[in-house]
Amino acid sequence: MNGNFAFLDYLVFAIYAVVILSVGLFVSRNKKGQEKTAEDYFLAGKSLPWWAIGASLIAANISAEQFIGMSGSGFKVGLAIASYEWMAAITLLIVAKYFLPIFIKQGLYTIPEFVEKRFNTSLKTILAVFWIALFVFVNLTSVLYLGGKALDTVLGGGTGESVVPFMIGLALFAAAYSVWGGLSAVAWTDVIQVVLLVVGGLITTIIALNHVTPDGGAFNGLAHVFDVSNDKFHMIIKKDNPEFMNLPGIAVLIGGMWVANLYYWGFNQYIIQRALAAKSLKEAQRGIAFAGFLKLIVPLIVVVPGIIAYVMYQENIAGAGAVFSDAIGANNDHAYPWLIGNFVPVGLKGLVVAALSAAIVSSLASMLNSTSTIFTMDIYKPYINKTATNKQLVGVGRLTVIVALLVATSLANTMGSIPQMFQYIQEYTGVVSPGILAVFLMGLFWKKTNVKGAIVGVLSSIPVALALKFLPLEMPFLDQMLYTLLITMVVIVGVSLNSGKGDDDPKSIPLLPEIFATGKNFNISAYIMLIIVVVLYTVFW
Repeated sequence: MNGNFAFLDYLVFAIYAVVILSVGLFVSRNKKGQEKTAEDYFLAGKSLPWWAIGASLIAANISAEQFIGMSGSGFKVGLAIASYEWMAAITLLIVAKYFLPIFIKQGLYTIPEFVEKRFNTSLKTILAVFWIALFVFVNLTSVLYLGGKALDTVLGGGTGESVVPFMIGLALFAAAYSVWGGLSAVAWTDVIQVVLLVVGGLITTIIALNHVTPDGGAFNGLAHVFDVSNDKFHMIIKKDNPEFMNLPGIAVLIGGMWVANLYYWGFNQYIIQRALAAKSLKEAQRGIAFAGFLKLIVPLIVVVPGIIAYVMYQENIAGAGAVFSDAIGANNDHAYPWLIGNFVPVGLKGLVVAALSAAIVSSLASMLNSTSTIFTMDIYKPYINKTATNKQLVGVGRLTVIVALLVATSLANTMGSIPQMFQYIQEYTGVVSPGILAVFLMGLFWKKTNVKGAIVGVLSSIPVALALKFLPLEMPFLDQMLYTLLITMVVIVGVSLNSGKGDDDPKSIPLLPEIFATGKNFNISAYIMLIIVVVLYTVFW
């Protein structure tokens, strides 16, 4: 496998690294005579403009999980996996219009903080501990492992010997600016990272299309890929498809996909934290709309390359037949790094690998910052040091980043090789996300929801989810998530009504119509985005 870097590639990659570190350290410097406050460190001083919010949202979201995992699912499933991206665009609009105004009005640092204001401290602490565990043991470890695996495939020849060194390198790079600078360093470097990952991703797609047919040319390649693998270009797959259990046909549009997306985009600290750091609500909503438009093009740079690799496998182009043969233990997640290693030329390879690294590092930095925010503001400050100064809070935040990174790095290599890592992460996160989503939705929009109903609901959701998962029901996991959500909501309603007097909960949130009013620019963007999504699903139905 042609995975070697030339001097020009190393130079391009080095320039990328120096620029990111320089920008990260520059924007996070202390202003003369001023000490960095908790708001500066965890919420970038609430100064982010819309374009930085949108770019940072996507940089935090797009990682090895997408570049490697989703490309692997594109190889196996096809374009249908892009529902996670295209439906996310619509989900972002819902979050911006109906969730974000409430969060920003509450002046939140963290999502668990909202739980405390709406319910009580005990439930907040339960969810804070859960999120810290999820970030460290699932999100950080999976991103590190997939990132190390990708770089090993591209640069180390895919032997597996370099996975751990690459993981350590990625971890150190992410820590180099995020430990000191907090969200400000993460968000402003994300603006550069997202440009790089989009450009690098498009370069990989175009070059791969150029090589998939003897005639050459990206458009010829796209036509060839579509002709050879037309069955891979359907968004709604039929029941006889082997992947139906992962993407259950029309239920993707009206079922559990909404659970996964609303939980991820609405109540995920490392995503929503950027919006909480906005200059204003209007700026945050514009930023989220910008992120929605970026989500629409993501499948072109992460799913289509997987389909191209599948066609090359079918036609044994450049030895792909042997590389992707199950007989030698390879799996679908080799698709993206294999394309880079074999087809991207000298110089551009350095740029593309920098883009891949940017996707990984930006997500790592985002997860680390959010882990430290939740621990510091929801665990350390209320339970360990109630009178902590800004200097102490920032110090604890930095220490938390280092500890989280050390734990995640030590565990990452134990994950092993899992085919379709993207689907794996979605499935196992889906055991807990429906119950948490139910608590938030009911807490936001049903005033009679009380503390007892919320706690019983979230605790009962786990056995419900596990029962649906492991009982011999042969139910797609997205359907499991939908039914878990609905059952949990019924439990919350029943317990709340039976444990209260039928009155509104004292901590319920008054929802006046003006709270959900949105500006002209946001509304126009929303209509355009809706039309584009409808057209995409109509064309690729």
